[in-house]
Amino acid sequence: MLSWDEFEQEETAVAEKSQAAPQPAPAQSAPQTAPEPQPAPVAQPVASQPADMSAQERARQAVENLDVAPGLEDLEMNAARIEVDDKRMINCRADLNQLVPFKYDWAWQKYLDGTANHWMPQEVNMNADIALWKSQDGITEDERIIVMRSLGYFSTADSLVANNLVLAVYRLITNPECRQYLLRQAFEEAIHTHAYQYCVESLGMDEGEVFNMYREVPSIAKKATWSLSHTHSLSNPNFTTGTPETDQELLRNLIAFYCVTEGIFFYCGFSQILSMGRRNKMTGVAEQFQYILRDESMHLNFGVDVINQIKIENPHLWTPEFQEEVTQMMLEGTELEIEYARDTMPRGVLGMNAGIMEEYLKFICNRRLLQLGLKEQFPGATNPFPWMSEIIDLRKEKNFFETRVTEYQVGGALSWD
Repeated sequence: MLSWDEFEQEETAVAEKSQAAPQPAPAQSAPQTAPEPQPAPVAQPVASQPADMSAQERARQAVENLDVAPGLEDLEMNAARIEVDDKRMINCRADLNQLVPFKYDWAWQKYLDGTANHWMPQEVNMNADIALWKSQDGITEDERIIVMRSLGYFSTADSLVANNLVLAVYRLITNPECRQYLLRQAFEEAIHTHAYQYCVESLGMDEGEVFNMYREVPSIAKKATWSLSHTHSLSNPNFTTGTPETDQELLRNLIAFYCVTEGIFFYCGFSQILSMGRRNKMTGVAEQFQYILRDESMHLNFGVDVINQIKIENPHLWTPEFQEEVTQMMLEGTELEIEYARDTMPRGVLGMNAGIMEEYLKFICNRRLLQLGLKEQFPGATNPFPWMSEIIDLRKEKNFFETRVTEYQVGGALSWD
């Protein structure tokens, strides 16, 4: 499997090879005078305007001639209004600028739920965490490793997810209500990265060490590399869907990021940090992770719905061979997360150990496979952490407004004078 540096070396080698490629020699002919260099073509005005025309007159003439300006054909003037049946998840030709009528009400509801779910990292009081982190005996070395590794991995992972959304997925999903949620998700990924930075800064950690862990810690680097391996094709701006091969490539990416990166890779670190919070340790970090986990659960459910809708509309993509490939992806992700668990928990800590975590991750893998209509790969795997489901469902507002009402000033909407 390629490491992060090998990815960069591969890209650099391709670029250098392209630049170093020999150019064919020009044909020999009689000496000629070198032609004058030609300027790059520029867009021409719709109509010539006298030099002595005032700025207001030029603006008025430009507006009058707008109906013959280049680009007007993109608007499809007088085209029929959009019907629900015109909409599709991918490869849709309908106007993407028209949000309504909705075809996928669940997508719009998830967008509304996401906006109602808003929070910011500075809302969380970190004073108790700072005192505990600075103390000599308040937190064990194994617990410190868990906090550091969690912040190190997640700070990179959420950036990778955001880059994939903005540079690839948003362009290729051709449904406006789903795009609306993708915009919300991208904003939430930014909030999550902000939260990790806020935790690192509050605790006085070495920022370079934490944010560069994906280049230095093998168990973190492998997960980042696995995720990156599923972005290369889609991040190419010339990549388009429309064939079975390219449509499957998009599906492969969606499954990798929603079901593996966000659906498996996150769960060891989440359960470790939240278990610490249940023991009244690092409660500020745990509260941040609680809100992040709730966001990520919504991302996961949205992604699964998108994937399954693509399957419904394009059943020819969901071949037995592709299903086997998807199952293999899930198993690879589970193995990588088990390896991460062993690395971060060489000994028992927080009422858990690598063996218990392995059981939990197999249970999670089974859930993801079933959500996609695939067969379980770990029959009989059980959930040793039932409290994780309770934390995901816990409403932020109760804790938030009971503890920090006077500090809540998002957008200046509330005044407590």
